[in-house]
Amino acid sequence: MLPPWHMYERGCEYFIFTLGVELVYTTVKNLKDDLRQYQPQYFISVPLVYETLYSGIQKQISTGSTVRKIIALTLIRVSLAYVELKRIYEGLCLTRNQKQPSYLVSMLDWLWARLTAAILWPIHVLAKKLVYKKIQSAIGISKLGITGGGSLALHIDKFFEVIGVNILNAYGLTETSPAVAVRRLNCNVLGSVGHPIKHTEIKIVDSETDEVLPPGSKGVVKVRGPQVMKGYYKNPWATKQVLDEDGWLNTGDLGWIVPHHSRGRSRRCGGVLVLEGRSKDTIVLSTGENVEPLELEEAALRSNLIQQIVVMGQDQRRPGAIIFPNKEELLFAAKRLSIVDSDADASELSKQKATTLLYEELKNWTSDCSFQIGPIFIVDEPFTIESGLMTPTMKIRRDRVVALYKQEIANLYK
Repeated sequence: MLPPWHMYERGCEYFIFTLGVELVYTTVKNLKDDLRQYQPQYFISVPLVYETLYSGIQKQISTGSTVRKIIALTLIRVSLAYVELKRIYEGLCLTRNQKQPSYLVSMLDWLWARLTAAILWPIHVLAKKLVYKKIQSAIGISKLGITGGGSLALHIDKFFEVIGVNILNAYGLTETSPAVAVRRLNCNVLGSVGHPIKHTEIKIVDSETDEVLPPGSKGVVKVRGPQVMKGYYKNPWATKQVLDEDGWLNTGDLGWIVPHHSRGRSRRCGGVLVLEGRSKDTIVLSTGENVEPLELEEAALRSNLIQQIVVMGQDQRRPGAIIFPNKEELLFAAKRLSIVDSDADASELSKQKATTLLYEELKNWTSDCSFQIGPIFIVDEPFTIESGLMTPTMKIRRDRVVALYKQEIANLYK
């Protein structure tokens, strides 16, 4: 099953046709019904669609009886702990530390993870029968899900692993036709975009000096390979900005490469690429501190009250956010907390009350982030492709959103 998205879609489409496989297209609106009807073995889409699936499953769980909800959430928590331990003893945990642990520490860590996972395993098996089997029958995807065109949030990545749906995250650009790296079933490192594909080189460089950085160090991602473009059509100036004489393409993405270790939790992760936002998206506060908005946005989107968020704050004392809320969930939360009457509708929930609710929600979900979000502005309409505020691959155009709400942002910081 494949929703259409330009280069990413076209490459997948050609590959599928060469294999003679039946292909079904859908839209976000019809996704739920089409998944149930066609029960796809493979599902290829952008991260937003997986986020939609995740939100739908969470909503289904939350609307059940109190007993069912408690049981389901408890089983999911146990399963999350189980798969986390499983990744530890399988050597699939990310690390930026170049120094690997001693042999003794590695063995003790492996033994602890293995024994604890064995204790939790029966509960995980029970959860498969009671909860995950029903979810899988509703969404299909019996063999594999593939995502690209953006970063898949880690909590969604972990959730699909828990319920037994294998997701392979891939990375690339239109300028790379469009693939650079992809995770593999035998080395599916969550939080990463996997190893470079065949004949492809990746290096991390300092954004100012262009010096190559060692594994574990964060910098600008550059790639080289036969799939990299020769240049922009009739635009040598633009070509020169991103492509050097040796064929290295500046992706504009920030990331780091996992160091190679022969033992320990990350022994199978060496060479894996981890992305951490766009270099041009970095927000520089008036204090001189750099804020990576992606970290805050991914944390905030774990809340079922927030549907879309753009973190901003260039040249301000602290970051702020523009939010399009999940209006149904927001009203439900307001009723639960007796902020509005139980029979109230969305129009009775004032912007001030909604802002207070969302601000508390942000404090809760972003408490572990490097920065905390200050002022927030709630918008009434979602960011869409039609409005020009999203790309065809469903990524929010941060610059356009900030430009559109320039006056509102200025008022927030008065």
